[in-house]
Amino acid sequence: MTTHETQITFYWRPGCGFCMALERQLQVAGVEMMFRNIWEDPDAAAFVRNCAAGNEIVPTVEVGGAVMVNPTSDEVMSAIATHQAAQLSGETS
Repeated sequence: MTTHETQITFYWRPGCGFCMALERQLQVAGVEMMFRNIWEDPDAAAFVRNCAAGNEIVPTVEVGGAVMVNPTSDEVMSAIATHQAAQLSGETS
């Protein structure tokens, strides 16, 4: 799946097994992502806390403005498909 027109941001931290598993699944599916390490990027950490009730829960994935905390790969792929369909129809997601 080509995702070059859909901005996908993957918030993670070193040593997170859930992050590594989700990243691997999305890479196998051909998803292109921008990575933000919440331990090295204070703005990324603040964003995650804002989306996760004050907690630094990763992985957190943003797809075209929609944010998912600890999503499955199926949830991310669904969000990508929804966002791309909205782009094609001229809607915003």
